[in-house]
Amino acid sequence: MELVRGLHNLSARHRGCVLTVGNYDGVHLGHQQMLRVLKSRAAELSCPATVLAFEPSSKEFIDPEGAPPRLTRWREKFMALAEYGVDRLVTLRFDEQIRAMSPAQFAGDLIVRALGARHIVVGDDFRYGCRASGTIETLREAGRVHGFAVEQIAPFVFDSVRVSSTAVRRRLESGDFAGAARLLGRPYRMRGRVVHGQKLGRTLGFPTANLRLGRRKPPFWGVLAVRAADAGGRTFAGVASLGTRPTVGGVAPLLEVHLFDFDGDLYGCALQIEFVAKLRDEAKFESLDLLVAQMRRDAAEARRLLA
Repeated sequence: MELVRGLHNLSARHRGCVLTVGNYDGVHLGHQQMLRVLKSRAAELSCPATVLAFEPSSKEFIDPEGAPPRLTRWREKFMALAEYGVDRLVTLRFDEQIRAMSPAQFAGDLIVRALGARHIVVGDDFRYGCRASGTIETLREAGRVHGFAVEQIAPFVFDSVRVSSTAVRRRLESGDFAGAARLLGRPYRMRGRVVHGQKLGRTLGFPTANLRLGRRKPPFWGVLAVRAADAGGRTFAGVASLGTRPTVGGVAPLLEVHLFDFDGDLYGCALQIEFVAKLRDEAKFESLDLLVAQMRRDAAEARRLLA
């Protein structure tokens, strides 16, 4: 999949595509249905299947604290879109200039002049332009003026639920990882590179691989049974803590993963963590001895669940 970052990197050869515009957070079953239609229309018109996404999202730019937690960091989204067959991802920085664009400017400057879209695939709730004032009908009118077609995709319903990023977040927040996996079409995972930490876990008998989240806040917190995979395809069972480590005065969110029966050096390695079950909420313990006792119970329960 080709990646284009920023309007300044778009050239004449990027004009002419079948386009979809969206955040695509999670790349869930509803997104996958959109991508199937996108690829089908792209094949019919012999054009690249193109996704236009903004970084940060409009909600993160306008209200950083109130924006919903990300399901996927940018790299995870990139890998998922590539896996589902997108030809080109165009990522533009969402800023005040983009925010101030009227629907007519958005269509004329981005969809027509920058990308030369011939066909656009959007969901039924698609909005665009300043204050989200552009609707599917105004987009169709722009298409009649500029010569592109607009195809509206109905909501994707699975398990009697309208599949959305919000629906996935709700399941993750409640610890329903199986339910989230059904809406995603795959288990929920996070990817990251192992970084150096305080090495406290090693002194407590529970060495951990520490992964920075690469997002402002996670979609859930707690102690979890997990499976991990490295870039070489090795897989491990383990127990993880996703939180701020209140017992030792932590502040920043961190994913700490203890891999069962593993003895080696993972610093700098990329790991993919699959979340299987939530064991409990994060808690502050009065002493390290009480924390270690609970960690032993957590590890035993995770082993049982993952056996």
